Amino acid sequence: MQRLVAIAALMAMTGCASITGSKLQPVSVQTVLESKEVTGVGCTLTNDAGKWFVTSPGSVTINKSTGDLAVDCRKDDALVGNSIVVSKSNGAVWGNILAGGGIGYIVDRQTGAGFDYPPTITVMLRKIGEAVGMIPAPQAKTETTN
Repeated sequence: MQRLVAIAALMAMTGCASITGSKLQPVSVQTVLESKEVTGVGCTLTNDAGKWFVTSPGSVTINKSTGDLAVDCRKDDALVGNSIVVSKSNGAVWGNILAGGGIGYIVDRQTGAGFDYPPTITVMLRKIGEAVGMIPAPQAKTETTN
């Protein structure tokens, strides 16, 4: 009997994330170039639940999602950086699976409430000319004849 009471109490404490948790999450963004923090960089954060803007270093409140968060940063057409941040399930999701057999999990997946992004996102910047995949064109040689 004590076991049943303990299990019932445990199940009551592991509520649905969409009820006990928030669908919103604050995240901080910082930008770094050559191991030094760069300030004043404009960043756009995008997932399947919306789009947000922040100037680094700074914080913004975003809608949670099960999808990845794309972070694109740019400063003065000289520096760029991007990062993909993976959404991971939080503890409330596992309580739903144990307590509700999956219905709460489905709701949490649809609302994103049972998933979190890292609280701090660091984006590595690079100079525009050094962007990945950009190779400088070879210099043309001129021939002279005497």
